[in-house]
Amino acid sequence: MRLPLLMAHKTNQMIKDLLEAVVPQGDKARDLAPFASLLIVVSFLFMCVFCKMEVRRMGYSVLKLGREERNMRDLERQQLIALAKITRPDRLQSVAQNRLRLEKAEAGQIIQMTERGVALKQ
Repeated sequence: MRLPLLMAHKTNQMIKDLLEAVVPQGDKARDLAPFASLLIVVSFLFMCVFCKMEVRRMGYSVLKLGREERNMRDLERQQLIALAKITRPDRLQSVAQNRLRLEKAEAGQIIQMTERGVALKQ
């Protein structure tokens, strides 16, 4: 619903009068300058605090990833040690003889072949 033109004009005039009573027209920029500079300084300080918080958070993330990397290296080292224990020659020989019932090869049982024939004569 539209206000009558006369009523809208009176409302606009009242708003202008109130603004002029609170802040004179020529002094608006001068009066707002301290608040604006204070706002800039406070926002800069908040930004500094935010950046420091982010740096600290990233530091904790790097620390956590470093711990995970160290744990993974330890696990890899343990697995390599376990593999070395499992594949040592005397253990393989014992498994071959006891579980698989294999016997040691005797002379003449192993024949190495190449394209031209026997590699080593026994």
